[in-house]
Amino acid sequence: MDDTGGVLVLAATPIGQVGDAPPRLVHELATADVIAAEDTRRLKRLTTDLGVTLTGRVVSYFEGNESARTPVLLESLLAGERVLLVTDAGMPSVSDPGYRLVAAAVEHDVRVTAVPGPSAVLTALAVSGLPVDRFCFEGFLPRKPGERRRRLEDLAEERRTMVFFEAPHRTEATLAAMAEVLGSDRAAAVCRELTKTHEEVRRGPLAELVAWAAEGVRGEVTLVVAGAEPVAAIANDPASLRAAVAELEADGVRRKEAIVEVARRAGVPKREVYNLVHGAQEAP
Repeated sequence: MDDTGGVLVLAATPIGQVGDAPPRLVHELATADVIAAEDTRRLKRLTTDLGVTLTGRVVSYFEGNESARTPVLLESLLAGERVLLVTDAGMPSVSDPGYRLVAAAVEHDVRVTAVPGPSAVLTALAVSGLPVDRFCFEGFLPRKPGERRRRLEDLAEERRTMVFFEAPHRTEATLAAMAEVLGSDRAAAVCRELTKTHEEVRRGPLAELVAWAAEGVRGEVTLVVAGAEPVAAIANDPASLRAAVAELEADGVRRKEAIVEVARRAGVPKREVYNLVHGAQEAP
């Protein structure tokens, strides 16, 4: 890789307080040949707050023009220019524009580096009070209820702490879907307006957070949800299978879902558990 060629710099920007801006950000803003910004108006406010005078060209780079603008920025990189990419808040390419440009730069052997700094994902994880030794970031869940439920079902057995982004007006519906699929008593935290004046972190079981969100949620939202607890295996003898289904039903689980869960934990076909349960009921 030629160090004298162009360089793509991904720069983290404050998620709330401007004082959290990395010191290197000021230098990069002042010296970049090209500044690609998700919102040029927000960039102007940021540079004013930081007291930075831009000398490079400023171009917009957001979801709507990311595909078209990427080849143009790649040309600048291949011409030897230093391109600085900033989004509205946090690290570019993490649920924000940037991935396409990074992939294109890597494909063309262009150096890619970063100015580390504020991250809503790590900040929410750190203040959530949930385990942080292993975690996964799931970004935004699908907006459509059916697709959202299927994604959550895929995550139902995830053992790591999970971090999500969500829009304030969809937070209640998302928490309700999580409570239904992952369990109403699953521990979670809603982190709102992190590092800002009205920062709020609500912790508790999902059912409790659903009730809280029903009153309305405002601001930027990051959700942190505890991973699944390990589930003991079930012996696959008939008596154990019937007893396991009955236990789940007693806890309020519908029979169909109880049969599916028991079959999964016992490692046997669903039909086998179904026949055992219904056969026992029909026996004289």
